[in-house]
Amino acid sequence: MTDTTDDIAEEISFQSFEDDCRLLGSLLKDVIQREAGFQFMEKLERNRVLAQSACNMRLAGVEDTAELLEKQLASEMSKMTLEEALTLARAFSHYLTLMGIAETHHRVRKTRKVAHLSKSCDDIFNQLIHSGVPPDELYNTVCKQEVEIVLTAHPTQINRRTLQYKHIRIAHLLEFNDRTDLGHEDRDMLIEDLVREITSIWQTDELRRHKPTPVDEAKAGLHIVEQSLWKAVPHYLRRVSSALKKHTGRPLPLTCTPIKFGAWMGGDRDGNPNVTAKVTRDVSLLSRWMAIDLYIREVDNLRFELSINCCSDRLSRLAHEILERETSSEDRNENWNQPQNWSQLKHQSQQLPSLPTKLPAGAELPSCTQCQDGETQYPIVELPGRNYMQLNRQDVQGSRIPNTSLDDSNPGLRKKPSDGNIANSNNTSLATSRSASFSSNPLLAQRKLFAESQMGRTSFQKLLEPSPSQSPTIAPYRIVLGNVKDTLVKTRKRLELLLEDLPCEYDHMDYYETSDELLEPLLLCYESLQSCGSGVLADGRLADLIRRVATFGMNLMKLDLRQESGRHSDTLDAITRYLDMGTYSEWDEEKRLEFLTRELKGKRPLVPLTIEVPPDVKEVLDTFRVAAELGSDSLGAYVISMASHASDVLAVELLQKDSRLAVSGELGRPCPSGTLRVVPLFETVQDLRGAGSVIRKLLSIDWYREHIIKNHNGHQEVMVGYSDSGKDAGRFTAAWELYKAQEDVVAACNDYGIKVTLFHGRGGSIGRGGGPTYLAIQSQPPGSVMGTLRSTEQGEMVQAKFGLPQTAVRQLEIYTTAVLLATVCPPLPPREEKWRNLMEEISKISCHSYRSTVYENPEFLAFFHEATPQAELGFLNIGSRPSRRNSSGGIRHLRAIPWVFAWTQTRFVLPAWLGVGAGLMGVCEKGHSEEIKAMYKEWPFFQCTIDLIEMVVGKADINIAKHYHEVLVSESRQELGAELRKELLATEKYVLIVTGHEKLSENNRSLQRLIESRLPYLNPINMLQVEILKRLRRDDDNHKLRDALLITINGIAAGMRNTG
Repeated sequence: MTDTTDDIAEEISFQSFEDDCRLLGSLLKDVIQREAGFQFMEKLERNRVLAQSACNMRLAGVEDTAELLEKQLASEMSKMTLEEALTLARAFSHYLTLMGIAETHHRVRKTRKVAHLSKSCDDIFNQLIHSGVPPDELYNTVCKQEVEIVLTAHPTQINRRTLQYKHIRIAHLLEFNDRTDLGHEDRDMLIEDLVREITSIWQTDELRRHKPTPVDEAKAGLHIVEQSLWKAVPHYLRRVSSALKKHTGRPLPLTCTPIKFGAWMGGDRDGNPNVTAKVTRDVSLLSRWMAIDLYIREVDNLRFELSINCCSDRLSRLAHEILERETSSEDRNENWNQPQNWSQLKHQSQQLPSLPTKLPAGAELPSCTQCQDGETQYPIVELPGRNYMQLNRQDVQGSRIPNTSLDDSNPGLRKKPSDGNIANSNNTSLATSRSASFSSNPLLAQRKLFAESQMGRTSFQKLLEPSPSQSPTIAPYRIVLGNVKDTLVKTRKRLELLLEDLPCEYDHMDYYETSDELLEPLLLCYESLQSCGSGVLADGRLADLIRRVATFGMNLMKLDLRQESGRHSDTLDAITRYLDMGTYSEWDEEKRLEFLTRELKGKRPLVPLTIEVPPDVKEVLDTFRVAAELGSDSLGAYVISMASHASDVLAVELLQKDSRLAVSGELGRPCPSGTLRVVPLFETVQDLRGAGSVIRKLLSIDWYREHIIKNHNGHQEVMVGYSDSGKDAGRFTAAWELYKAQEDVVAACNDYGIKVTLFHGRGGSIGRGGGPTYLAIQSQPPGSVMGTLRSTEQGEMVQAKFGLPQTAVRQLEIYTTAVLLATVCPPLPPREEKWRNLMEEISKISCHSYRSTVYENPEFLAFFHEATPQAELGFLNIGSRPSRRNSSGGIRHLRAIPWVFAWTQTRFVLPAWLGVGAGLMGVCEKGHSEEIKAMYKEWPFFQCTIDLIEMVVGKADINIAKHYHEVLVSESRQELGAELRKELLATEKYVLIVTGHEKLSENNRSLQRLIESRLPYLNPINMLQVEILKRLRRDDDNHKLRDALLITINGIAAGMRNTG
């Protein structure tokens, strides 16, 4: 387990933290007493006192008394009714959550009060300048830095989103409570607000009753951007710019973005059949919709702010052109009330329609009705259908995401064919759908209603803003920004039509397709303000908006696609068999490479249009088609999980090329944007060991090397997976194999003069590669972080690190400074070859110990199912993805998240330490203790690895784990539990020998104290979970028991500050 805030673990004021905990705890008690009654409160308090006393006895070393108190506590819980157990679980769970909110609040509070914040840009830039780094080198390195944080939908976020919002509101109230100028009335009102929030939380169902869809997961990611990152990014970039100017004399360029964001929500289809090509398309469009909606809000605010008249000649000319265009448009036709996109002005003469020489038949009829003969000389006005009207009502509110249905059925409307071009809807594939939709009388009626509603909206809009003739002077910035807003509104409406699969015929000049198009008028305004001596205004809200556009682009987060390598082999099998070429998967590697390279060099499509394939193969082909339609403007990388050969990469390149050729042929022009970069993901120990040779083989192929240089700027991206490697061989062996794999991949790319970006698939828990970001980056192999880095942030870590703007700013700074240090002052390699040999020996012993227990002991699988709530985790409904890659019941096919999650619940945290003690003991017993101690002091990678293991061993609780084993595990497997507990003690012993510490977490007293403060609430909820598991396994259809168990899972996750 790792604390979610370890990255910002500055010392907090425990006095004020404990004051807040007492306040929140007291208010929670009042709420529970009101809701559950005084008698229950007495029982709850008796259990808490027993748990507190047992903790105090353990800390004092009085083990016998502590054990007696814990037995009494277990006895009390065994006598509880189901209703009492459920309420007790909720009470302790909510208290642990409130403690977590207070803890995060005080960490943020501490960062505000520290004059010189460690790991901040100011701190690290200052260190580097004083260490001799030239200011120009520092400036250029920061400006060229490329870090991408990829938010994933991995199912480790326990809390429902509605509860997350309530928790954020409590954090804001605690912040308000810190103010020293609050009077008694204000303080009383604040307490009332806190009571309301806690009451609302208590009366809200903690459990998700349905599994989220991939679109739900995507919306959760987009809400993180809206609620936090949108505010945090400009603040973070201002801090970077300010620190750069202070230490180098030059600010950060306005459109320079050291950090960007990616996403897997809606794109990660590895083992998740719910993520389809249509889901990916809709999520991508949804992300664009949210970006445009946020930009509209910012432009509105900016128009209000920039009321000044002084501007550059260029901006003045543009403003007058827009006004003239708008006036002439209104004179010609009252319905043309929206000004045209300013970029169209230079094409004005070509765009104007010719006037008719005579009125068409039926001209006296309303414009939205047909003539009696059903014909007209002019096109009928195209208006959106039923679903669009619903979306348009949301426009007024301005903050909702369209509730896009993924169901293909839509009564009354014909869908646009799925093979239509998404990036530009002006294509012939829409013709059939469009003409068919106009033949529907109900649809015409809906359009008429919509047109009438628009008339009202138009008139109302005119009331809000004075016409140019009524304005005393021209406000040029408002005019230009008004034109920007109009174009953004059209862009948003176009996306809504695409989301509803309705036809739309916007001219490409009417909407924004790229961020450069949006940046152009904004930069013009910025330059105008600077030239007029209004730099202070330019560097405010306008600069923030420009930086947001540069960072978030038109998508907020580019969507990665991920699929397992075997699915691509199956697809090529179907194609080669259809073409009578044999079975692709039966060929050896050389034959595959020869075939793939030959086809990649060719100019004809490989897949015939008439091919008939199974549904799973069709889904893969459909995904590539969507990738071709969306292109690299909307999508990021195509990640191949379980990659092990060069052919895995070329197979994706071929399928991608083929889809782009097909789409391009239909459009009669090239695909909208560039090809996706293909990223192999090496996950298992065996694949990690072969990663370097796979990259060498790829780069030795002329076609591939030229492709990388031409299409990806000579940049190869490689992803390394922490989760499956840890489950495969244990945490220590996985860490060492990941280190060596990165060294090998970097060396392979250097041999061919190709730049490399390493993509780290890190989980939240230490067992899945988690831990403090700063520490992790600073311990990478030398040369592996050369100004570029991609890293995943998963599940509950997304909310913990980026859920509040203040914590998000801090995390972004930590990413920036850690990558900067690793680039300018790379971590030290092992001092001598003997150290590498010792690592190999520790790793070998550790891996053997781990695998002999997990995979070779026939009793272990049954022990795992009995000793943990793994089987019951599936009822949590926290993710759209199945917990297993296939239906096999073995650990090998169990995903890493439930594997770690289950052990974390029992406080045994076995995946993070199993095998480590055996490895360290093996080398120490051979007389290498002093060398190991030297490695810990001088080698950052080894120190980081041991520190993380020390942290997780310090948070494990052998007595709680023993309680699970004794109560839940059958008699025949009790011995296995005892052996594992002995191994945990041995790991603790040898970790202390290596670090030289007298006790665990000695170098992090603040964290240790925080852990101890949670125990009086965490321990009883663990014991309650054991009791509920015991009852549930005798009555597995009892839904109320199951709810009680799931609430204990929530509570333990809150107390551990971690899930999987």
